[in-house]
Amino acid sequence: MLNVAVIMGRLTFDPELKSTQSGLSVCSFTVAVDRGFKSNDGSTQADFIRVVAWRQTAEFVAKYFKKGSMIAVEGSIQTRNYEDKNGNKREAVEIVANRVSFTGSKAESGTGRFDAPPPPDAPPSFERAQPAPSFSTGNSSDFEEIADDGDLPF
Repeated sequence: MLNVAVIMGRLTFDPELKSTQSGLSVCSFTVAVDRGFKSNDGSTQADFIRVVAWRQTAEFVAKYFKKGSMIAVEGSIQTRNYEDKNGNKREAVEIVANRVSFTGSKAESGTGRFDAPPPPDAPPSFERAQPAPSFSTGNSSDFEEIADDGDLPF
């Protein structure tokens, strides 16, 4: 079976970090995700999707994201039933975040880069990919012209 959800949008309020009675960190937030089309009057529609993050992911979201921040979330959809204050039965549908990422500009997020800790199931040799080298200082003298004899190489 497969249960994977990937969304990208903006936080609708500042995330608030809480702890369970057993001391686990948990953070709930809502992401506004634009729909891929506009209505007849030209306005953009959005869906407001609840997300729950646990442990290090919850702490990461609470520390580095705020209302209006762009965020990408990968996780799974979860439903749960509960009873509200008035005794009415309710159902909640939310994404349980496995990973979250910055998607806005450096200026927007207030930080350049953050390497979250490796996932708990990562092998001990887990290493982050190194950025590609930059060759922006090259010029045309770094290249040599190849003679074209008109024949295709295949």
